[in-house]
Amino acid sequence: MRGEEELHPNPKKGLAATVIFARRFQTTILSLLIGNDHSEVRDAIKYFHELQVSVGVVYLLLPSVSGKIDWCGIKFSTSSVYDATEKDMGHCHSCKDADLLQTMDGPCCRCMLQNSVVYIPRDGKFYNITGFLDLNENNPLHFRDKSVVSSKRCGLSLTSESNPLLVASGLFTVQNFLYKCYGKGKEPSGRIAVKLPSELCRVVMAPVSTNILCSFSFVPSIMYRIQCLLLSAKLKIQLGPRMQQFNITALKILEALTTKECQEEFSLESIETLGDSFLKYVTGQHLFSKYKHREGKLTSMRKELVSNTTLCQLACNRNLVGYIRGEEFNIKKWIIPGLGYDIWGNTKCLFLLTNNMYILKEISIKSKRIADTVEALIGAYLSASGEQAAFHFMKTLGMDLELHNEMQDERKIITKSEEIIDVRSLETMLGYAFNDRSLLIEALTHGSYNNAGPCYERLEFLGDAVLDHILTDYFYKQYYPGCTPALLTNLRKASVNNCCYAHAAVKAGLHKHILHSSSNQMINDLENSGRSFSGPSHGWEPGIGLPEDLADLIESIAGAIYLDSKHKKEVVWRAMRRLLEPLATPKTVELYPVSELKEICERRKYPKPLYSKTRDSGVGVTRVDAKVKAAGTVYYGTGEGRNKKVAKILAAKALLQKLKVASVA
Repeated sequence: MRGEEELHPNPKKGLAATVIFARRFQTTILSLLIGNDHSEVRDAIKYFHELQVSVGVVYLLLPSVSGKIDWCGIKFSTSSVYDATEKDMGHCHSCKDADLLQTMDGPCCRCMLQNSVVYIPRDGKFYNITGFLDLNENNPLHFRDKSVVSSKRCGLSLTSESNPLLVASGLFTVQNFLYKCYGKGKEPSGRIAVKLPSELCRVVMAPVSTNILCSFSFVPSIMYRIQCLLLSAKLKIQLGPRMQQFNITALKILEALTTKECQEEFSLESIETLGDSFLKYVTGQHLFSKYKHREGKLTSMRKELVSNTTLCQLACNRNLVGYIRGEEFNIKKWIIPGLGYDIWGNTKCLFLLTNNMYILKEISIKSKRIADTVEALIGAYLSASGEQAAFHFMKTLGMDLELHNEMQDERKIITKSEEIIDVRSLETMLGYAFNDRSLLIEALTHGSYNNAGPCYERLEFLGDAVLDHILTDYFYKQYYPGCTPALLTNLRKASVNNCCYAHAAVKAGLHKHILHSSSNQMINDLENSGRSFSGPSHGWEPGIGLPEDLADLIESIAGAIYLDSKHKKEVVWRAMRRLLEPLATPKTVELYPVSELKEICERRKYPKPLYSKTRDSGVGVTRVDAKVKAAGTVYYGTGEGRNKKVAKILAAKALLQKLKVASVA
């Protein structure tokens, strides 16, 4: 709207009356398209004739002609056909009597019927009039024509069956245009044209062009998206002044608030994966610096700090839960702006959300989903503005953590490291020269080794967090947003696991350098196993069955380089990439059998697979059975390995093979 003059079609009535007038148009047309119910439309129009005051609205969407609001069209299109005082609403005063057609409410000229919306009480449907079909000897009325709504079928007698028929089509269907599958696959069929005797029709709005009706069918989806973006911007403000310094768009925040249940083109899953790895990294670094505990205790403390319960409580304390979008946009629950008030302007709607988004509902969100959203918001700030932004967001939530630039970790000074390990060979392998070689010795020292120095447990704890974050960040930047969230998760799982690390350690020959009480036995077992370790390390199968102590070496060396390089993750990445290449790609990634089996069961609506440890089959061998009921039949799979985790993977793989053979996967 460009000014007071344009806003006032009738200055005598004032601004308040004009706003009511404009709102009547908006609410009527949206009621038509969304509700498609005669009584709802009638009540909406009647409501605005009774409204005594102008109540606030967020926006008004009105038709325009040549850049100006079409007040003339709005006036006629919102004249109430249900109000007996509007005697002349069906006549434009310029048409001749010959141009008048009889409707259920009296005569109406052609120019008023053209582009009008009519209602047929007998079938309870609305139609948009797009033209006329004049009847004559060459074009008679055939009631056998299925496109003709017959007056005989309706039990009525026409005044004149020679009157033109109204060519009409059904109204546009208002859909959720935010739905991720909208517009994909089969094209929707067009609206079916019908011919209507005018005497069966009641005019609801006139004139309203097809283009206007089509445009307004998009309004709920568009405005809902805008409202969601406004709430995302509001959340950023709610987080406080300290967070305003970081450049992040409302759309990125909205992505972090949108769960996969919303069925939209984006969701929080990918940035949740990124945020999860950064949270693990910061927490691990903080605990390593603050406490001198061993790996088991530190892992337990980290698990508590990043648990779903903890993150959920932090989100509730900061009133973040009301912003989470946990279900698909439902057009029927969208409250038309302008409705929902009594005739004096008092609201009649109870909004159960803390943030009014024109949606009337209660929400129920599991604690895990809330925790996922917290991790996604961390990932959003990390991807948009870097580590400091993500860290400050964590502090804003109330996390008592520090992002350390220097970490002092006391250790015994070793002057003759070459007498203990082959330093030159190891540094050549890693492409990195240590400033403090005692870190490298510590990274190779198992707890069983008989010496006075520290073992690698603490470095393993730190390196696990650092390496997880580095790999996740690499995959996110390399493939997102081109890859799906599921693919990003699979890339991370295939690359951040003990099987992958153990295989990489053996392939690089690190097993020959480990300081272990049984190192000679380990070397002999690997050399006599008959296995080849020359292929890629990513996935679960290459390193399955290998001792986890070998996987620990990869993590502890990563932790050692991280400390020695003064926390330079890019230095750690250059060194560790040499050991882990070739890295997993979308084409080569291997699905984790346990996850693949779970996804198949969810997609096929099967019960969750059940796993049970049956017995220890021998020294160092565990057996696990897996079963699932698919298509009425129970299928079983069995796996044996050096521990329960390995046996579970093999059991899931065996069960998957049986499901695929039976064509129920």
